[in-house]
Amino acid sequence: MSNSTLKRLTTLRGQMAKQNINYYLMTNSDYHGSEYIGEHFQAIRHLTGFSGSNATAVITQTQAYLWTDGRYFLQAEKQLEGSSVTLMRIGEDDVPTVKEFIKKTIKKGETLAYDGRTINAADGEDYRSILKQAGAILDPKQDLLDQFWADRPPAAANPFFILDETYSGKSVKEKIAEIRKEMKSAGVDTHILSSLTDIAWTLNIRGADIAHVPVVMSYLIISLETCIWFLQEDVITQDQRAYLKENQIETRPYEAVEAYTDSLSGVSVLYDPETLNDRIVSGLSASVQRLTQPNPSELLKAVKNPVEIRNTVWAHIKDGVAFTKFMYWLKTKIGLEPVTELSAGEYLEDRRREQPSYLGPSFATICAYRGNAAMMHYQAAPDENAVLEPEGFLLVDSGGHYLEGTTDVTRTIALGKITHQMRQHFTAVLRANLALADAKFLEGCTGQNLDILAREPLWELGLDYKCGTGHGVGHILNVHEGPNAFRWKKRQGKDEDFALKAGMITTDEPGVYLAGEYGIRIENELLCKKAQKNEYGQFLCFETITYAPVDLDAVDAESLTEKEKMLLNQYHETVYKTLSPYLTAEETHWLKEYTRKI
Repeated sequence: MSNSTLKRLTTLRGQMAKQNINYYLMTNSDYHGSEYIGEHFQAIRHLTGFSGSNATAVITQTQAYLWTDGRYFLQAEKQLEGSSVTLMRIGEDDVPTVKEFIKKTIKKGETLAYDGRTINAADGEDYRSILKQAGAILDPKQDLLDQFWADRPPAAANPFFILDETYSGKSVKEKIAEIRKEMKSAGVDTHILSSLTDIAWTLNIRGADIAHVPVVMSYLIISLETCIWFLQEDVITQDQRAYLKENQIETRPYEAVEAYTDSLSGVSVLYDPETLNDRIVSGLSASVQRLTQPNPSELLKAVKNPVEIRNTVWAHIKDGVAFTKFMYWLKTKIGLEPVTELSAGEYLEDRRREQPSYLGPSFATICAYRGNAAMMHYQAAPDENAVLEPEGFLLVDSGGHYLEGTTDVTRTIALGKITHQMRQHFTAVLRANLALADAKFLEGCTGQNLDILAREPLWELGLDYKCGTGHGVGHILNVHEGPNAFRWKKRQGKDEDFALKAGMITTDEPGVYLAGEYGIRIENELLCKKAQKNEYGQFLCFETITYAPVDLDAVDAESLTEKEKMLLNQYHETVYKTLSPYLTAEETHWLKEYTRKI
């Protein structure tokens, strides 16, 4: 048993007992429903040792439970070992959801407590209903983190910058006008916006308050006449104040938002219950009319404008150059000089830094060798850092933020000898990737309609992967962005019937993950585009905008159909023509070989 985890659980339980709390609920969330969070909010990691991005913990006086999804099962097993924390594998048979668990176990008169700022409004409403039926008590204003986290880092308040229209393609005034148009159409006069990526997109600002996600910790409240931005005001420069004034954006302190929303009266409010926190919603006056739906900006930012698209393609060219230089180095140096997971990842990051207008990684690089790659979100560390040998697979999932856009690319690289099964599985993943990228479909189709195209080559082998096939990508924002995604299974309680639209960018990343053996993933970004329009409607298709060679050393060409060979050859021809002007003579010669026709 982990002594540090046991000590922290004991401290937390002591405080729970003092306040008659039977269940304490913790989420891996900030006050804005963000996927990735700052150090100030990493309480679950500090308490349990689990570092995955998706986690919910329930602590009682005798037990501790942690829920996470299939991306993190192997990682969670390893990190929770000996901690006394029970892993609850989301989606597995006989594993209840958090809400089902609370409903089944809580007794009349018992108390469930949480910090309502870290619970979204939709979940808060569900917990109120569950506890009411059980005759139990809800205490939604308990932040007990300081009881076991004495050296808790302060909340971030870093400088931000204005994203010029050269890169955003649309002014702040235009964006706010579009949002107000949606508000008027919905019949509301106030919109509370807490999603940090939506705020950054709306205001054309980018910050540094969350690692890898260039956002500012803030709230934005838009009425039909005013626009108020709640943030740490001392980070605003004189030039930025002039910019905000020019765009009629008033600022107020971050901490003032709850008093402001509590004071709203006789207005109609639009908010997204999946991102706005329970504390703010529960504090709204009974006189406030409420309309709950996704933020209008969610779809507006998901459909990239022509400037964003053009810039993003250029970002991918730069990123492709960096990755190809890395792959050339890896292929030519492995076995000749010492290379580890960490040093390989650092070499790739150095190649990205050489590219003009590079801002930083869009997420923590996953550089995973052999069995480590079976953990989808494995992170190498100084005390856990495999040495690469001239055999087996190395999986590298990485990306960058550039002023032009955001990238996310995965390649699985054969470092030397591989088995027949590894080659068979690699080729199946390649076939899956090509099939989805080649899709042609009628407007109105969702990602759920198309996901089977990627899974079929793997299902044929009795294989699957415990995650979606792809996600939307933000424009210098969160690398994971909705509403567009590819997944075959609808998530419980989620409205995911969003049709794919021209201008959306979505990843295509099927994979195979065998515990203790290896992981394989091939990931490209797909730009949705209009195809022909006829009596059947508007057809859509995809353009692959990621440029990096697929490792032909791992492909079983005999397992590919003639069409699949054609698709791979066409892609590799595009990669060579696009990247070769930016490479050295040696790198160009190598790339020519690794993009040869098969």
